[in-house]
Amino acid sequence: MFTGIVEELGAIISIDKTLAGTRMTILASAVMGDIKVGDSVSVNGTCLTVVNKAEQNFSVEVSPETLSVTTLGQFTAGTPLNLERAMKLNERLGGHLVAGHVDGIGTVRNRQLDGNAILFTIEAQPEILRHCIVKGSITVDGISLTINQVTERGFSVSIIPHTAKVTTLGLKQAGDHVNLESDLIGKYVERLLQERGQLPARPTPVIDKEYLQKRGLL
Repeated sequence: MFTGIVEELGAIISIDKTLAGTRMTILASAVMGDIKVGDSVSVNGTCLTVVNKAEQNFSVEVSPETLSVTTLGQFTAGTPLNLERAMKLNERLGGHLVAGHVDGIGTVRNRQLDGNAILFTIEAQPEILRHCIVKGSITVDGISLTINQVTERGFSVSIIPHTAKVTTLGLKQAGDHVNLESDLIGKYVERLLQERGQLPARPTPVIDKEYLQKRGLL
């Protein structure tokens, strides 16, 4: 589990693709202190397992499934990344409960200044938006953010200058893709209500060309 409070910006050193899978080696410093092989690290909101550790970098393996449902498959050497180690139960929960299981890919549709903040409008799929509420939490590329507004096609969030400086969101422009994870508690509530027959079951998505295009996979 994570909190959505990014510890540092890392960068991809190399990506090695084989028939068995993909291995990424990531340059880092702040998160290197106490991680070890087998630990979980949030990489742009995706929970990955450390398989190798050096003095200033670590490596993770990414499955084909993860590459297909996150933005990780779009990355190249040099790409900056939001990094966070798994949370400790004896520390403050500064963001919200984040599983690191990406629900889907969103698209930045607008970026504009709003006083000292930056307002982002992000398009998302209905299965993500159904768990979004005004003043609720959402994870964008591993960053815990508060939702300002929700529409039928997306939602908006504001980030302060500090967040823009220490995360990848400061680099995002209209058209860029981001990993989204909706609120974990909302998912459990929905599931319980469905089991009790108080909500209709979630429709099974149709995996077609339009579905893949909306997620940035084509």
